[in-house]
Amino acid sequence: MKINKLFLSAFALILFFSVSTTSFAQLQAPAPSPAAYVSQNVGFTKISIDYSAPAVKGRKVFGELVPFGSTWRAGANNPTIIEFSTGVSIGGKNIGPGKYSIFITPQESGEWTVHLNSKGNAVYAYTKDGKIDEAAVAKDDAVAIKVTPVPAPETFERLAYFISAEDNKVATVTFMWADMMLWFEVDTQVAQKMEQFKGVF
Repeated sequence: MKINKLFLSAFALILFFSVSTTSFAQLQAPAPSPAAYVSQNVGFTKISIDYSAPAVKGRKVFGELVPFGSTWRAGANNPTIIEFSTGVSIGGKNIGPGKYSIFITPQESGEWTVHLNSKGNAVYAYTKDGKIDEAAVAKDDAVAIKVTPVPAPETFERLAYFISAEDNKVATVTFMWADMMLWFEVDTQVAQKMEQFKGVF
């Protein structure tokens, strides 16, 4: 009887360590720039942003990590993707439903440029001899808008996007990281869509 108890105890101990070792082997370290996602329904349109969120980690971000005058992927890892379920208007230009990658060109002074890439490309698709081919970026822009960045009220350690819409018609997409923030508006064209559906139901 004692042998059986001893055997069972040893077997349970081996099983415990076996499961623990397997679980530990499958455990991965947290990603330096974890995946993030934000989504909001505005009017008849679902707006979503899929991105990776790098951290400041004591570095000077804009002007050093992200050079002024050079187009940047507006996130980390994979392309930062914004998706619209219906057509919208940005900067007075109509663009169709679908996915667009976001690029940002920061400047040391004055306005920055937010690009929505029509092909959903990574910014590295435009690298030539170690530099971004800005003309090629502009060629594939579905829309490019000038925005005025403002100092953030506090340091945002990790990059983040937010979507808001007080009137449920025009969305404000806000970008925050380090000591800067900026935003642009997305008109979901509620009135135009209401007109299209008039008399259908």
